Amino acid sequence: MTVADLIARDFTNELTYTASRSSGAGGQNVNKVNTRMELRFNIAASAKLTEDEKAALLDKLSGRINTEHEFIVVSQTERTQLGNKTKATERFYVLMARALTPRKLRKATRPSMASKERRLEEKKNISEKKQRRRTSNND
Repeated sequence: MTVADLIARDFTNELTYTASRSSGAGGQNVNKVNTRMELRFNIAASAKLTEDEKAALLDKLSGRINTEHEFIVVSQTERTQLGNKTKATERFYVLMARALTPRKLRKATRPSMASKERRLEEKKNISEKKQRRRTSNND
């Protein structure tokens, strides 16, 4: 699933935003302006996701989901609420697309003849190195 596919579904009416004060350094502006934006999306209550997609999101994004099944994305890097809101929204779509993209199945392959020979040659070199380290009994 791509970001464009998710944007086409238009989740905007299911997203809720909350503004609060940013943490960290920044001087007077940080201490008096609510620029940190927190985006919340309730996966369980979403009408635009299928049951399989909800299960995949709850599994893959479990570290960002609270007990009420809300997916939370926070942005506080920009100096304005609007900037942080757009950043959080972009990040929301990227994380959703990454979680909903199925993993490629690995094709089982056999080692090539050259790779087998390299492995055996390396084993022989290591064995010879260890043989040279041993002390002889004739001394």
